Amino acid sequence: MMRNKWSDMVVMLGRNMRHAFRSVDTIITTIAMPLMMMLLFVYVFGGSIDTGSEDYINYVVPGIMFLCIALGTTYTAVRLNNDVTKGIIDRFHSMPIAKSSILTGHVVTSIVFNLISTLFIVLIAFILGFRPEAGFVGWLVIILILLLFTLAMTWIAVVSGLLAKSAEGSGTFSYLVLMLLFVSSAFTSTDSMNNVVRAFAENQPMTPIIESVRSLLVGNVNTGDVWTAIAWCAGIFLVAWVAAIQIYKHRTA
Repeated sequence: MMRNKWSDMVVMLGRNMRHAFRSVDTIITTIAMPLMMMLLFVYVFGGSIDTGSEDYINYVVPGIMFLCIALGTTYTAVRLNNDVTKGIIDRFHSMPIAKSSILTGHVVTSIVFNLISTLFIVLIAFILGFRPEAGFVGWLVIILILLLFTLAMTWIAVVSGLLAKSAEGSGTFSYLVLMLLFVSSAFTSTDSMNNVVRAFAENQPMTPIIESVRSLLVGNVNTGDVWTAIAWCAGIFLVAWVAAIQIYKHRTA
């Protein structure tokens, strides 16, 4: 049974990856958009933003990485919603395949696609002058946080994709994520914000998540931020996963 679930998931993964790479909109939004944002902040706004002794390219890359993932998971919601609203999931259920492989295929596709797009952004950042100082263990922790964040955002996307009435509506959750990203320390220090905005920015999930990766990249690890980031990502993931499974069972009962 486990072998069948695995083979069914691999088939779903291949199907979804083909859809992702054949979609020009997906590639533009998930790769080109973060790249343009990085170029914009580094070469246009970066000179006017005070990051102390740290080069702005090193400061902004963590925020761009999470932006890339946030945009990438939006298409998981869209693709899943298309499967739901167009009756494709009902067709799959009429076939001798594991029902769990349908959601798992979308989730693994999100992880693989976001890994590729984030790696591409980091490689371009190196060309632009990005010079991290993280060691081997530091990179392992960074990958863990990025993976947990991707899982958390992906399962939120699954919930949105299952609940939305249309593909357009399924991606609306990303607006909240993007708002949290921009009202955080992703692109500028929270010290430059007024007291009310600063209080919000420093106590919402994105700031400690970004700061944890930033501290690991520059070799000045903030253990508190790292554990806070892991706790936020794991907590959001667990809540979204439980909700998605229950909604999926209800929708396909």
